[in-house]
Amino acid sequence: MSLILRYVDVSSNSICVQESFLGFLNVDETTGQGLFNVLLNELKSLYLDVDNVRGQSYDNGSNMKSKHQGVQKKLLDKNCRAFFTPCGSHSLNLTLCDIANSCGKAKDFFGVIQRIYTIFANSTKRWKILLENVPDLTLKPLSSTRWESRVESVKAIRFQIAEVREALLQVGETDNDHSKIRSEAKSLAKNELGDFEFLVALVIWYEILYRVNYVSKSLQSHNMVLDIAIEDIRKLILFF
Repeated sequence: MSLILRYVDVSSNSICVQESFLGFLNVDETTGQGLFNVLLNELKSLYLDVDNVRGQSYDNGSNMKSKHQGVQKKLLDKNCRAFFTPCGSHSLNLTLCDIANSCGKAKDFFGVIQRIYTIFANSTKRWKILLENVPDLTLKPLSSTRWESRVESVKAIRFQIAEVREALLQVGETDNDHSKIRSEAKSLAKNELGDFEFLVALVIWYEILYRVNYVSKSLQSHNMVLDIAIEDIRKLILFF
């Protein structure tokens, strides 16, 4: 478990909010109570009074955020002024994940993106063919946890689809060692990458992920301003 402390620095003439990474904490028990005990002991070892805590925020794991048995509830029971705020970036990521998982077409689309990457990534010879045809934006694997980061995976194909298709065709013509890969590469080049529905999805998903990624980065910025972040979220909602 990682521990990050956010505090107001009044040691200089200009008062500012600072954020410091204090380290990783070893945990043996991952229940809300077990994690809270580790956190409390660490704060004591740092000579930090838990009564001075004015806020807490975690990822969206139930053992952290649960209002009944989570760490946030345990801390609130000890200090009622340690207000809990869910992590905006994690919440945004889970929302996007649920949106995509509720749509079969979206699952199919990202399945194709991952298949294209896998074909090239599993062989240095095939990866060389890719680099010869696609010199600028390299294909990237899909992240299963950070959905907004998938914009990079989609971007590489969105703006170089002709080059990626040519690379797949070359694999289909030259890879004599793997008949299954050769067949799949030809199929992707001639069917999926030439399918109108896939091309439309490529444009739409890039626009969605680009805007979500922008807001996600804004929420994580160390100098994030609350009213600007709220406005960014409002614009994202209007986009949808």
